Amino acid sequence: MNLEEKITNDLKEAMKSKDQAALRSVRAIKAAILLFKTDGSGDVLDTDKEIKLLQKLVKQRQDSLDIFTKQGREDLANTESEEIAIIQKYLPEQLSEKDLQDAIKAIITESGATSIKDMGKVIGLANQRLSGRADGKAVAAAVKDLLN
Repeated sequence: MNLEEKITNDLKEAMKSKDQAALRSVRAIKAAILLFKTDGSGDVLDTDKEIKLLQKLVKQRQDSLDIFTKQGREDLANTESEEIAIIQKYLPEQLSEKDLQDAIKAIITESGATSIKDMGKVIGLANQRLSGRADGKAVAAAVKDLLN
């Protein structure tokens, strides 16, 4: 079952259970999928693009959460937190800190990187291999730590 079918089923379930947070989140995902399909590029929504789409939605909500927290708007911050938690259920399981470090060490060894000058090459390989399982900021921080 692809993401679109899963979202359609979950939307029906959220409506039946009257779960407002799930309903908002699933509708946002469905809208993002619809926008992707009708953007005129002719791209097909494959697994990698689904993951990137979901990560984008999570990042948007994370940015909003940070702003609302700084402004003391706990009601809006709670809404964003709920939506983040629900959208993340559709993403692959995230790597733990230790697993991320181990994967990046292997990539560094494989690529022959020795200094901070090779950081871009290592980050590129890491983002390619760990797509959807690790946040870009976490990958960059881990690469920087290991190359220093």
